[in-house]
Amino acid sequence: MRIDIITILPKLLEGPFSDSIMKRAQERGLAEIVIHDLRPYSEDKHGRVDDYAYGGGAGMVMRIEPIYGCITSLKAERDYDEVIYMSPDGELLDQGASNRLSSLQNLLILCGHYKGVDERIREHLITKEISIGDYVLSGGELAAAVLTDSIVRLIPGVLNDETSALSDSFQDGLLSPPVYTRPEEFKGWRVPGILLSGHGQRIEDWRHEQALLRTSERRPGLLDSD
Repeated sequence: MRIDIITILPKLLEGPFSDSIMKRAQERGLAEIVIHDLRPYSEDKHGRVDDYAYGGGAGMVMRIEPIYGCITSLKAERDYDEVIYMSPDGELLDQGASNRLSSLQNLLILCGHYKGVDERIREHLITKEISIGDYVLSGGELAAAVLTDSIVRLIPGVLNDETSALSDSFQDGLLSPPVYTRPEEFKGWRVPGILLSGHGQRIEDWRHEQALLRTSERRPGLLDSD
């Protein structure tokens, strides 16, 4: 899979993709993440990519020309399955969306800034808008990093234990059950005996019950989503 990300702050995205699982995925050749600085596509001698909004109001708007130039240049090199704009009013990211996107080959992500991008970009070049939550960030870079991480970790071979992703929260519509590791007892706090029993089916039944209980207590809306 290849993911291209367009941003005016490329250094902000260096950290999230240079360590841990994201780094390993790229080293193994399972994912290619390419960051593109938007400013070289500006015709302004100072590299400006924003301007005042028509009709007035506070805040600047990202201009159409550099974004159009960057997207069309990248699309001339390859076909993209989706051109995604990170936006607070986009489709709310969930595990199902990450699962679907992880099966694609080429994704292009545009990070907004200021008051957003010229609406004509959204109307004519963007194929999908995604939000990571009902709040506003300073820009789309951190949201793009979240989206990319949620996708890449699902690619077969990225995780050392491929079944790990299948047991994540939300994969079956439930939160994950509680997990424990050594020591068996700490300050009088003990691991539930069922997990030490060695009875595989009973353990799985207990985990499912705990997942249902945790979901009903913390995220009951997930149980009503069907």
